[in-house]
Amino acid sequence: MSKVAVIYWSGTGNTKMMAEAVSEGAKNAGADVSLLNVSETSAAEAASFDVLALGCPAMGGEVLEEMEFEPFFTELESKLSGKKVALFGSYGWGDGQWMRDWQERTSLAGAEIISGEGLILNETPDESGLEQCRELGKQLA
Repeated sequence: MSKVAVIYWSGTGNTKMMAEAVSEGAKNAGADVSLLNVSETSAAEAASFDVLALGCPAMGGEVLEEMEFEPFFTELESKLSGKKVALFGSYGWGDGQWMRDWQERTSLAGAEIISGEGLILNETPDESGLEQCRELGKQLA
């Protein structure tokens, strides 16, 4: 059974909704899942999981959230080599550049990105978007 961590930061609740759906999909597929707000874990603890799902919305000029998530991810990057990682988040403007940049950083760190790319949803996830999150969770298991 895969030991999966779904770690996220959410300002408005959209990415939290996505994280809960990813977690639900992984649990329903038989994975042992820990759903954690980024403030509840460390990079060292995150690295102890078999599979990681990382969620962060686009902020400012299409960057990761800078006070908590970016420092966490920067520390985690050196621990990602050989890990299976899923990326997800919501956005309200732009075209997803923050996700493309994040995917590149994750790939350069040596991680295998599940699905080959991150999952992005515009604004509040609808049922179709939440189903995409559950499907991503199933892939984690």
